[in-house]
Amino acid sequence: MKIAFFNFWYFFWIVFFTGVFFGLYFLLRNKSEKTKKAVLFSILLAMLALHFLKCLFPPYSTDTDRLYRDIFFINICAANIFLFPFFFLSKNDAVKDYMFYIGVISGVLSMLLPLEPMKKSDQAGEWLDIIRFYVHHAFLWIVPLLMVTLKLHKLDYRRVWKVPGCLLLVMLFIMINQIFQSELGFVPLRDDNFLDPNYKNSSYIWGADDEIGEFFAIFCPKLFKTVPVGEFAGQTKYWPLVWLIVPAYLLLTPIVFGISLIFDYKAFKKDLDAFFDKIKEKRRRKE
Repeated sequence: MKIAFFNFWYFFWIVFFTGVFFGLYFLLRNKSEKTKKAVLFSILLAMLALHFLKCLFPPYSTDTDRLYRDIFFINICAANIFLFPFFFLSKNDAVKDYMFYIGVISGVLSMLLPLEPMKKSDQAGEWLDIIRFYVHHAFLWIVPLLMVTLKLHKLDYRRVWKVPGCLLLVMLFIMINQIFQSELGFVPLRDDNFLDPNYKNSSYIWGADDEIGEFFAIFCPKLFKTVPVGEFAGQTKYWPLVWLIVPAYLLLTPIVFGISLIFDYKAFKKDLDAFFDKIKEKRRRKE
């Protein structure tokens, strides 16, 4: 199963899971709220189980080092697989907003830019992991989108500013996972890699290590990219996670706001009209 841009398998998985979304939507749209929640929660639990079941097939079953590295939740998509069942049951609107926006953004991008499957081959049964990749990343957007379209959660454009904060907390969770990996001996401890942002850096937590990261770094204050004291004082070193705070708010908030208008445009239009009415009223009073 060779995945390449615009070949048969590239489009197959996009069309297939788009069909899965619409199939589930039409199957559930007239069901009770209890049934909708039960089905979506069951899917999320199945995705979490699949995260651990991947240790039974290549490349994880044939590469212990990779198994020890990837069985933890060390990137955003893996962390979401673990956290989404809890977020789905939560009554907190902010975490459900995060679940929708980040789930849809990360899931759709992963299917449009399936870089991980493109690096794999049919050797040693890695086609199973290609299928696992698509199943995981497809349901990262399918379940949250169904949650909103089936009216199990209502988006509010006024809450979009909370989404970057939730993302940073999830990245803190990833960071703790990586620290536990090292401290428990699953992966080697950092030694002479102090200034190297490539060291086990799957979610840019430890710095910019590619073109996308360098783009994020443009919006990061220089203070958070410089060693303040000690042997390496003055050298370039991204402050773990802290360096992402400003880029997260500056870059993610407008994107999330734009998506929110698709689902909450009436409330936005109402508030916008009320705002202009107040301005007009003030002008009339001055006149």
